[in-house]
Amino acid sequence: MPEDSPLIQSLRTAVGAAPADVPLRLHLAGLLLDAGRSEAAVAEVAVALQHAPADAQARQLMARAMGIPAGQPTPEPPRTDEPPAPARPRFDWGAAEEQVGDVVPPRFVEAPVRADGDGEPGDAGAWDVERPGRVRLADVGGMREVKDRLEAAFLAPLRHPELRRLYGKSLRGGLLLYGPPGCGKTFIARAVAGELGASFLSVSVNDVLDMWIGNSERNMHEIFQTARRQAPCVVFLDELDALGGKRGRSAHSGMRNTVNQLLTELDGIDAGANEGVFVLAATNVPWDVDNALRRPGRLDRTLLVLPPDTPAREAVLRYHLRERPIENVDLARLAKATDGLSGADLAHLCEAAAERALLDSARTGTVRMIGMKDLLAAAAEIAPSTEPWFAAARNVAMFANEGGTYDDLITYLKKRRKL
Repeated sequence: MPEDSPLIQSLRTAVGAAPADVPLRLHLAGLLLDAGRSEAAVAEVAVALQHAPADAQARQLMARAMGIPAGQPTPEPPRTDEPPAPARPRFDWGAAEEQVGDVVPPRFVEAPVRADGDGEPGDAGAWDVERPGRVRLADVGGMREVKDRLEAAFLAPLRHPELRRLYGKSLRGGLLLYGPPGCGKTFIARAVAGELGASFLSVSVNDVLDMWIGNSERNMHEIFQTARRQAPCVVFLDELDALGGKRGRSAHSGMRNTVNQLLTELDGIDAGANEGVFVLAATNVPWDVDNALRRPGRLDRTLLVLPPDTPAREAVLRYHLRERPIENVDLARLAKATDGLSGADLAHLCEAAAERALLDSARTGTVRMIGMKDLLAAAAEIAPSTEPWFAAARNVAMFANEGGTYDDLITYLKKRRKL
């Protein structure tokens, strides 16, 4: 395969950073086509058509890449003494959809649920509060150690109020989930809310920060006020390092004031103000979180969420393949071949395998199923996205493990021979 030009390499990097940018991906496909890389161009245009099926430029590029001249049903045969090359079969998309129509069942047919369980969603105020969901920890594949830690440190005291009162166990404090990106921290937080039968309020930095002075603090206060009105409610602070970064590193007073407001809300203005409000947070860089947020009574418990183990990888793969046409897929073998991949990596693997089968069907004119060959080939091309995180975390675990905060991380790194 010829080496890509510097421009194509740069565009590949840009597309990787913005995979949903259709014009950028089509620009890359056009350059690949001009360079004689028709198969690579077809792959890029196919992804673009998934995001924008009606895009005229994408359809024209696909026709060019597959050798179908614009405005002509079939190309003219060459006027030579040699017999003409057989015409490339044209793919009948309508027939293909009829062929696989019974393979993939209809999806997204469930009606939205209102606060009382019927009809339209209820109005919970200015913030989007999800009603008690059906996701439970049993729906989280594998990850037995994470579930046991959650049960012992967080869920068991809530389920057994008599024992809690007997031992004087306080409900104050929250839980901080940390680990590499794409490993399911948000899904685990939703499962905890499901276990508690609580509403779920997800908060990101975009929900809080505002350009006007004082508005960010007001937004933070209103979020917690909403959670108190909807109690029992799990408040999930996503990307806590952005919402509660170390104040000493922030040059903007507004950001420092927002962290101060978050500390106030976690403590509760009045005694018992946060009754029924359970705070969970997630971050990829816990070492950048303000130390005051991790003091007793706030986010004082931490839980390391690592890349999925073998049973979890099998469950994730089964989930992402459940509505795709597959045959003879050995999930146990595939799970062993994907050691070290995150949940996001596994989702990308299934997407890449489906793309290979789709493009092959388009080239040959015959619909075929996704098989182990497609999945293993996709797995061989995907490098674990967690490696850069472990490279940074290793230095923190070795030289900044104050009070044994990162003992679990050190144990994992030693087990994986990364330390």
